[in-house]
Amino acid sequence: MSATPYRRWGTDIEEGALKQMDNALALPVAAAAALMPDAHQGYGLPIGGVLATENAIIPYAVGMDIACRMKLTVLDLPVSALTGQPEKLEDALTSETVFGVGAKMRRRRDHPVMDEDWTVSPVTRQSRDKAWGQLGTSGSGNHFVEFGVLTLDRPVRLGSDPGKAGRPGGELPAGRFLALLSHSGSRGTGGAIATHYSRLAAEAHPELPREQKHLAWFDLDTREGREYWDAMQLMGRYSSANHELIHRAIAGRLRAEVLAEVENHHNFAWRETHFGREVVVHRKGATPAGAGALGVVPGSMGTPAYVVRGKGNAESLNSASHGAGRRMSRAAAKRRFTRNDMMAFLAERGVKLLSAGVDECPMAYKDIDEVMRQQDDLVEVVARFDPKLVRMCGGGERGED
Repeated sequence: MSATPYRRWGTDIEEGALKQMDNALALPVAAAAALMPDAHQGYGLPIGGVLATENAIIPYAVGMDIACRMKLTVLDLPVSALTGQPEKLEDALTSETVFGVGAKMRRRRDHPVMDEDWTVSPVTRQSRDKAWGQLGTSGSGNHFVEFGVLTLDRPVRLGSDPGKAGRPGGELPAGRFLALLSHSGSRGTGGAIATHYSRLAAEAHPELPREQKHLAWFDLDTREGREYWDAMQLMGRYSSANHELIHRAIAGRLRAEVLAEVENHHNFAWRETHFGREVVVHRKGATPAGAGALGVVPGSMGTPAYVVRGKGNAESLNSASHGAGRRMSRAAAKRRFTRNDMMAFLAERGVKLLSAGVDECPMAYKDIDEVMRQQDDLVEVVARFDPKLVRMCGGGERGED
């Protein structure tokens, strides 16, 4: 059993995820935790798990896709473009996005992130060229870029990102808007960092039993701890740059102006103060939800995403879910559903799918509206996004959100 009690949100959480939280809280560096309603079993810490530690960073508690991120951009194009000029939107998605493991741009895109110090760790130093080739691309698994309809019931100011102080937000009136939503992370370089430092952490803690081997940590005042922390921060800026370039390219191709933006990380760790002490908060598949913080919580390719504002719930360590959460594995989804099943579900909801595998079918996910109801003390819904034109990887590649 865990040494420290924690609160969990939601009722549909598998036993494996609960056991992983108990294992995490039994660590000597663990200080506090919370489990979000979209939680399901992952590696080490469950996806949807939030863990605070004392001066320690756990690579697997951040996740394999470091700084996986959501970004929503509201464009000045009419919603009618989805039905009146769909070929232009389809062309923008197919021309300006690239998906898949190892996928690279035909022509490199430029961004100031590539001028930063990539020597902060041996992995980033060796991976800079690869990272540049993948800059502005998306991954596999549940990563996507899609157009949809954003609905606001009342005027809302969007666009503030705690990681980008000074970025102006856009106040939108109540109504319906054409919006672009993307989900992806730090690509191959983030995965290489996670693999390298997870191995080093495991070697540093041979005393850990099998059930905790993916929870090995570094003290932040060690060389390895500082390297991982600096590499993680760089991947945060790199992931943000990926989304920025994708959204900029699509808006440019459509000659559209940006009205407002919202974005946030989920696989990341932050230094924060909770219960009167500084801790390192790992949010593995969890959205920062401090008081007033904006974020995006997606459902699936055929169900809504929600723009939310955090309520700053201390028991959740200022966190919320990062999505609906899977209710079955990718393999189980492919055994249970056919492509015809998936396409019928999408057709009923007016969604056109450009590419995706059956493992990402909406029926493999929990009910996003039930998840939102279960965390209404964590976030306030300020807008609803309904996907209408979706592009994902062709399917088959395994990804951990």
